[in-house]
Amino acid sequence: MNDVTAVGGRMRDLRHVADGVWVATARIWTSNSVVVVDDGAALVVDPGITRDEVDALSAAIDARGWHVTAGLATHPHWDHVLWSPALGDVPRFASSHAIDALAGDADRAWAEAAAAAPGHDRSLFGVLTAMAAPGGALPPPAPPACRVVVHDAHAPGHAALVTRGVLVAGDMLSDAEVPLLDIGPGGDTSRAPADPLGDYARALDLLERAVEAYDVDVLVPGHGTPAFGRDAIRGRFTADRAYLRSLVTGGPDAADPRLADPWVAREHTAQRAFLREGR
Repeated sequence: MNDVTAVGGRMRDLRHVADGVWVATARIWTSNSVVVVDDGAALVVDPGITRDEVDALSAAIDARGWHVTAGLATHPHWDHVLWSPALGDVPRFASSHAIDALAGDADRAWAEAAAAAPGHDRSLFGVLTAMAAPGGALPPPAPPACRVVVHDAHAPGHAALVTRGVLVAGDMLSDAEVPLLDIGPGGDTSRAPADPLGDYARALDLLERAVEAYDVDVLVPGHGTPAFGRDAIRGRFTADRAYLRSLVTGGPDAADPRLADPWVAREHTAQRAFLREGR
């Protein structure tokens, strides 16, 4: 269901997808922010993207009487490590691998953020707290029953969140984007990992096991629309594995409807070139 609240155009629409789990979708790139609430305490996952939208998300949280106690950045790409003073001075968790990757790419990432979503506070950009372990329970002050699954698909130290039958998948398992391999920050293939295709395939296996282990019935991608029900979720895995196979075999591009988007098609072409030519 949709819970739509607007005060002066400054509040985000929040969609209730499971008990205590809400999704706000940005105007650009159908980017999803997730709010997990337990007894009024809120975990905010990937709050981007524009300054107005992040502030409006904070206003929507305040209007419901919730209070932000923690944040989570699923991975170190610029549109997932933004924040606002309105959300408060709270720990913003990420994997240590993601934090290290962003530290080595902060200036370039901030330049992209400033160009695409101007007005953010540079001092809050990518201010992240390393989780004590690469997986397992998200530590306090995050709400209880929040677990993370960490892998290296799409970006170093990519963390998915599992809570209350919901998989918050970060930039994977989207109906809007094909699997986007890590071919180096900003497309710098000299800094790509040794086996980005294998990293992605292994991450899909890991996430699929989490779906089974934690009885996941809702999947929220970083971009695109949520999937409801096990059949729909299974379909996302099937589509992404088929796409990965097509990268290896050179199958027909038209087979994947997500490639109709010009930006996705360009990323697809770059991935094919990388796999064909290497770094």
